[in-house]
Amino acid sequence: MTHCDILIIGAGPAGMAAALAAAPSGASIAIVDDNPVPGGQIWRDSPNANVPVAAQRMRSTLAACANVRIHSGARVISAPAPQTLLLEDAEHGWSLQWKTLILCTGARELLLPFPGWTLPGVTGAGGLQALIKSGLPVAGERIVVAGSGPLLLAAAASAHKAGAKVVRVAEQAGLGAVLGFASRLAGSPGKALQALTLMHPQYRTASHVIAVLGQGRVESVQLQQGSRRVEIACDRLACGFGLVPNTQLGQLLGCGLTPTGLVVDDWQATSQPHIYAAGECTGVGGSERALVQGRIAGLAAVGDTAAAQALWPERSRWQAFAQQLGRSFALAPQLKKLPQADTLVCRCEDVPYAAVRACAGWTDAKLHTRCGMGACQGRICGTAMQFLHGWEQPVPRNPLAPARIGTLAAIPLKGE
Repeated sequence: MTHCDILIIGAGPAGMAAALAAAPSGASIAIVDDNPVPGGQIWRDSPNANVPVAAQRMRSTLAACANVRIHSGARVISAPAPQTLLLEDAEHGWSLQWKTLILCTGARELLLPFPGWTLPGVTGAGGLQALIKSGLPVAGERIVVAGSGPLLLAAAASAHKAGAKVVRVAEQAGLGAVLGFASRLAGSPGKALQALTLMHPQYRTASHVIAVLGQGRVESVQLQQGSRRVEIACDRLACGFGLVPNTQLGQLLGCGLTPTGLVVDDWQATSQPHIYAAGECTGVGGSERALVQGRIAGLAAVGDTAAAQALWPERSRWQAFAQQLGRSFALAPQLKKLPQADTLVCRCEDVPYAAVRACAGWTDAKLHTRCGMGACQGRICGTAMQFLHGWEQPVPRNPLAPARIGTLAAIPLKGE
């Protein structure tokens, strides 16, 4: 078993900011992240990625901190004992005991089922960005981007830069909501400039996907565009219906939860002693909000409350931006009508929508159809069914992820 003063789960903007804020204290800090290098999804590195200078600087500064250990390519398997996590990487499993824990577990994409969504060529909007950064060749492809929120424009820009032809960006929010959000950007010049840079001539509001058509892969996409339906020939569809906070580890540890993420107080402390949380796991709000939350959590964790409190106004500004973002791009009720009777809702276990829509809840659906019992353990279909039917998922149990036998053998025995 290894030990540290502060354990940070996640090396995205919030996790790196927390570590850099806490490092001058001299505390021993460990960061665990499942990516090859720090940066999270938004600053994902690869040969085709353009990582911002600020992110590169944070990564270099972290690497130079003698009291910070970074465990990249590692993930949390379980919480086998108080203030102890069981971890696993490609080579081994081990237990790590902490005094203070900072959860920066980020968010994942919300994927909604609709006819044809399992065809090859359909990805998440963020997923398409990650694939392009990893080297997926899309030059010459016709791509439709659909869903809601600023991520659509970012995905379209990534595809365009990689040589694809973006034939439509379909935003489900209405024109009034989008213009209202745009008007709020006047208070954030950097965001306004970014939005103008990303704007695309094929951007349409009040437009959402109905179905994907094709034999063996995507050939066209049907869209509801205002009061009419249109069909657009394309080679790929990237859907982004927003993000869902990754709260499973926090829930497993007993942290309180709201509909938007883990509960935190002014110091980013959760409802559990010695556990803080920052970034998207406390509510989706973007990298600027994650950075300042991470700094507050790191400073509070080492007792520098004066420096942490000085950051509260900045956090309030980005929190207000996040709330406006959520209101402007809230998903419309008609998206709940997308799946048809034969639409697969659980891709892992091939469960059609007809098999689950009459169930009383998530547990009932799992017991009678195996929905959510496959490889993703309900992370995709469970979240979709929560949106479609309001079904709450139970608190996660140990282990959080499948693990090797050798890793499970690293669980400390009582008294060890």
